[in-house]
Amino acid sequence: MKHNHEKLYETFGELLYVVAMADGLIQEEEVSVLEKVLAEHPWAADIKWSFNYERKKEHGVEEVYAKVLDYCTNAGPSPEYQNMIEVMEAIAKASNGVDADEKEVMDGFAHTLIQTFKNDIKGIM
Repeated sequence: MKHNHEKLYETFGELLYVVAMADGLIQEEEVSVLEKVLAEHPWAADIKWSFNYERKKEHGVEEVYAKVLDYCTNAGPSPEYQNMIEVMEAIAKASNGVDADEKEVMDGFAHTLIQTFKNDIKGIM
């Protein structure tokens, strides 16, 4: 699947919402780091819009996370995933360090993508 960059970055905003909400509450430190880290990103507006939309609508973390995984696994590999993992880590560290729930989301995201892409490669060999 060819990446729709607008959708990809909106999905990243949803993923950042999941990480920030993993401990049950979005802290102001997390929002501040999000703003700072994305300040120079060319798609920052799309990422922040999506993050703020999910925050305003208070969608369930599990529902949003499932939607993120579905899009990313179907979209396939992207060099942007590494950048997004770094942004997730920065947000998770922003308020009293990375807690177990945030770590689970970040590790699960990376693991699921890697396994899916490895299986895809095996399927075409």
